[in-house]
Amino acid sequence: MVKTMLTFAPTRLRRGFTLIEMLIVMAIVALLLTIALPNYFASVDKSKDMVLRENLRVLRVTLDKFLADTGHHPRSLNELVEQRYLRAIPMDPITESTQTWISIEAKGSEGIGTTPGIADVKSGAPGVAKNGRTYESF
Repeated sequence: MVKTMLTFAPTRLRRGFTLIEMLIVMAIVALLLTIALPNYFASVDKSKDMVLRENLRVLRVTLDKFLADTGHHPRSLNELVEQRYLRAIPMDPITESTQTWISIEAKGSEGIGTTPGIADVKSGAPGVAKNGRTYESF
């Protein structure tokens, strides 16, 4: 009896992806990104508007508390920090700075001797929010 060995060519192991498979995956990822990114950026802008409103509310409430406690308006926002009404001046999320707040001076009435100081604050950010209002009008 003669033993014959059949030899087969070794099968080629498949390692990796073909170019077509990679292009299809990249096209699917690009399609998903074009759908998701506009929603992401819109939500970031909306959250900045909400943070701006909250920071303005905190500043205005703090100004009112300072006036009620001391009987006069603060001369600067730093005075609120020095007197420990705030830990730090809140950041304007649109300009990403604490230096862009616009201080509105207290208006003295005749007969009432109010000292000058900050009665209100506004954002110094240029531009318009998603609701069509300027940031300064918040």
